[in-house]
Amino acid sequence: MTFNLIKKSENGVRTGTLQTPHGNIETPFFMPVGTVGSVKAMAPWELESMGAQIVLSNTYHLYLRPGEQLIKSLGGLHKFMGWDKPILTDSGGYQVFSLGDRGGKKNGSLVKITEEGVTFQSHLDGSKHLFTPEKVIDIQLDLGVDILMPLDVCPSGNATPKEIEKAVELTIKWAKRAKAHFDERIAELPNCSIAKGKDNNTTMEQYSSRPLLHGIVQGGLDPELRRYCAEELIKLDFDGYSVGGLAVDLETRDMWNIVKLMGEILPENKQRYLMGVGTPDDIIHAVKLGMDMFDCVLPTRLARHASIYVRNSGVSLSEDEKNHFKLINLLNSQYRTDGEIIDEKCGCDACSRGLTKAYIAHLLHSNEILGLRLATSHNLWQYLNLMSELKDL
Repeated sequence: MTFNLIKKSENGVRTGTLQTPHGNIETPFFMPVGTVGSVKAMAPWELESMGAQIVLSNTYHLYLRPGEQLIKSLGGLHKFMGWDKPILTDSGGYQVFSLGDRGGKKNGSLVKITEEGVTFQSHLDGSKHLFTPEKVIDIQLDLGVDILMPLDVCPSGNATPKEIEKAVELTIKWAKRAKAHFDERIAELPNCSIAKGKDNNTTMEQYSSRPLLHGIVQGGLDPELRRYCAEELIKLDFDGYSVGGLAVDLETRDMWNIVKLMGEILPENKQRYLMGVGTPDDIIHAVKLGMDMFDCVLPTRLARHASIYVRNSGVSLSEDEKNHFKLINLLNSQYRTDGEIIDEKCGCDACSRGLTKAYIAHLLHSNEILGLRLATSHNLWQYLNLMSELKDL
């Protein structure tokens, strides 16, 4: 067992410990997104100082540049990016399939899906590549990460019911192949085989050097397809389960029935990862529905556009259906003369050092890199601190 569920509160919040080769992680947790091996504008030591337990990188991007073999030859992704805590890699499936929608040509010339895998053209130089379930596992093992994602089919938010059904069937087939290949590779790697105790059970300590593999549940907003996909993946006994395809566009704002269903049917003794979601209020809601793991580009992406999250005072996290956070844009004229810090209770590099909204606004208006760094630091601190607060609900 790699996940130990410690407590489930009356409001649905689950607290636990997830063991990985590079250390234990307390759940629930948020993963800053470092797509190409770097969280934009932030150094690894800065992430650690603000409480990040794990970061996310992307298989597709690292495979294309600089290449997993180079990273492996230089000691693996942890050493390459100077981060000694856990790393999760997305399979790259979402990035690959999004190429098929470029120019309005769904599954166009850039992407071809078959039973074998998906053939695609690099967005960098147009070169052709083939991702199979087995190859995606091999790439992530070469990167040396702690939590791997299998290749899945992520349909767009506008997909037809038939397209979603086909995506589910292929996701299940690829999941079986990925799991079988992962198990074979792990058995070959030193110190990564599963050791059984006298009662034929596996303890958390016996997994200490073994990476984890998730299954990814697809099915759009169709509860029956989601249930079917989850049930088939549960039979394969993955280390944890991810809920994919609910952050592909704004049409998924009615996703909460699916998230609720996943919280009800996914195994209690396995960690649940809601992929790509979302705003701080989304995460609060999802944690109460039984989700444990989150990632999202919003805190860094919004910061690059001068938008930062501010906590609404007087609203308790225990209150449901409330807006706990609001967004403000520091490029708005009112902040040019605002001599207050963003948030007195915030521990980010800007707020903790008394830097005013007027100063940060000045930096952003002047296109100074420090302005982007301070805005990013603030947003990430808000997300990471939120996860700590949710543990205490």
